[in-house]
Amino acid sequence: MKNIGESRRNFLKNSAVATAGISIIPAFSVSGLGHKAPSDKMNIVGVGVGGKGFSNLKGMSQENIIGLCDVDWKYAEGCFKEFPNAKRYWDWRKMFDELGSSIDGVMVATADHTHAIVASTALTLGKHVYCQKPLTHSVYESRLLTKLAAKHKVATQMGNQANSGEGVRQLCEWIWNGEIGEVKEVHAWTDRPIWPQGLQRPIGEMKTPKTLDWNLFIGCAPMRPYNEIYTPWNWRGWWDFGTGAFGDMACHVLDPVYQSLKLGYPEKVRGSSTAINTESAPQAETVEFTFPARDNLPKLAMPAVKVYWYDGGLYPNASELLPEGVNLMADGLGGCIFVGSKDTLICGCGGFKSRLVSGRVPNVPPYLRRIPGANGYVDGPHEQDWIRACKESPESRIEGTSNFAFSGPFNEMVLLGVLAIRLKGLDKSLKWDAANMQITNISASDELKIITSKEFKVIDGHPHFNTQYAKFNALERAGEYIRHTYRDGWKLPEMP
Repeated sequence: MKNIGESRRNFLKNSAVATAGISIIPAFSVSGLGHKAPSDKMNIVGVGVGGKGFSNLKGMSQENIIGLCDVDWKYAEGCFKEFPNAKRYWDWRKMFDELGSSIDGVMVATADHTHAIVASTALTLGKHVYCQKPLTHSVYESRLLTKLAAKHKVATQMGNQANSGEGVRQLCEWIWNGEIGEVKEVHAWTDRPIWPQGLQRPIGEMKTPKTLDWNLFIGCAPMRPYNEIYTPWNWRGWWDFGTGAFGDMACHVLDPVYQSLKLGYPEKVRGSSTAINTESAPQAETVEFTFPARDNLPKLAMPAVKVYWYDGGLYPNASELLPEGVNLMADGLGGCIFVGSKDTLICGCGGFKSRLVSGRVPNVPPYLRRIPGANGYVDGPHEQDWIRACKESPESRIEGTSNFAFSGPFNEMVLLGVLAIRLKGLDKSLKWDAANMQITNISASDELKIITSKEFKVIDGHPHFNTQYAKFNALERAGEYIRHTYRDGWKLPEMP
């Protein structure tokens, strides 16, 4: 199998042969206008098309879908049938090589751990990128995509579709108008996980289905034997492939918090959870973020703020914040409570159904850009806004609001929550140096103790516990969580 370096060299070689004797024109340039006319269709390829990627591509179906790639052709069968004229691939690197300069945009919806290597390669090749949330699996990868997108001046979008919605725009307008006053405390929650978590690695090896390329699914992660418990879909709960309930849902639920309060990077973060092991995310967790004061807005001061997260059936103790009987899951996937100095705002996932606890309805004229059709938690408008941006020249482009300049730093915040859970055994708030992507209060001698296996039996009427632990150097573990070591044959582009 070719590695990324070989793939890129072949891609450039093939492109050079195909375009010999003519000028190479960027994909966004048409007839000297400096942009692709709205009537001209993009050529889009999808990587990871069996699950969420399928609905993303349907949201892009007015364009030309020319290539489909998935490691599980049984899972991807529905997408293959939906786009019968698209060429099919197992390996995205081969698709990039063969379709080359005909590709305008790349949709990435693989398991979390391979988002970055696919998206970063596409960015270095000058392709527009739509990448599912969480944007990446590690903080370093997120920083890399942010910088590559800025360097190559392509249109980007993270797949947190409510970001394009009416709800978050109205919420921002209310908060920025001072309707609830200064915000020093926010609580956010979700009903996830709805997949298995808190599991130990299964024993033994199953026969890999003929319709699945297990080596390509593993990708840059450490190799392990195939087991049906990992994929499809259940990969979210396993540390090597996913980021658990927090990584999956915080990019949706916390989006209005991050946007409206202009949060940036936290100073400190601390996690707590049910029992955690080396293999999978815990069944329930809470995270506390501490953010410094930000620049004041014309009608709103931005003091230091704490943001609290809850999942796995845990919710804020809101008796002092909300009237009795309020169902925190009435809005479906989760929600937020903004505690202001003048009022309290509660909203559903993605900022929809915002209301004030006082019952007052703010009269704030809408002024933020609205996206047609983005009136609910739906696919389509978010993808279409990315396509619109792709067709505009970099000099005059109106970026999608979840472009990587926004969603990259936001995703880093989310992954710091995941990091805090994985390092919860240190029993401390982790101090974060964002510029250097380092935790500053872990010493070289700190030790991290994590469960590797946990057994319980009743023998002759008596309980017997057998819990095994592994011990790690905490500083080394933190470094690995922040920037992963890739499996041989897989390598990210260099940081610009």
